[in-house]
Amino acid sequence: MVQAIVNLGEHQDRVLTIVKGKYGLKNKSDAVNLVIEKYEEELMEPHLRPEYGNKLRKIIKGKHLSRADLEKEV
Repeated sequence: MVQAIVNLGEHQDRVLTIVKGKYGLKNKSDAVNLVIEKYEEELMEPHLRPEYGNKLRKIIKGKHLSRADLEKEV
């Protein structure tokens, strides 16, 4: 486990307190971890998320037309 000293402004401290209360967490450290997890799920660039690799592999394995075949169909 990594420990860090974090300087928070008054507003950020209030937000962590609200997150802590809303989700019934034990302490603000748990609240920070939850906020980080939510950020990773929703905002982190897809190519940095592990499940992106799985999705990309499925796309690559899929059925594709070559350029010549596509031009024949068009």
